[in-house]
Amino acid sequence: MAHWLVKSEPNVYSYADLTRDGRTTWDGVRNNAAALHLKAMKEGDEAFFYHSNEGKAVVGIARIVKTAFPDKSDPTGRFVAVELAPVRALPNEVLLAAIKADPVLSKMEMIRQNRLSVSPVSDLEWARMLKLAGA
Repeated sequence: MAHWLVKSEPNVYSYADLTRDGRTTWDGVRNNAAALHLKAMKEGDEAFFYHSNEGKAVVGIARIVKTAFPDKSDPTGRFVAVELAPVRALPNEVLLAAIKADPVLSKMEMIRQNRLSVSPVSDLEWARMLKLAGA
């Protein structure tokens, strides 16, 4: 199983919204690198849910429940979407400042390429994030 990180502005779509909805289509991704990550996701993979702009923290875990399919919001037909479902909120949010300060997490793809809305997370990074979150 691979691990991922997905970003959303909480005022647009928050982890609480995902929990309320029970499932959502993760669409609107227009960066080519992020789109490749969406295409690589497999059913059952898990992703950290990161609140960007406001909060700037990893707040929960989601599971990929439907793999890449054409993004209906893309008139060009080039980009894909996946479907996510909530797994659980983290006991403690992991703030961006803590991620950047941690020797393991400071090398994450989300730090190196901070404009990506979808990025891979290594097994080591996944375990470290869970530890910092008290999960």
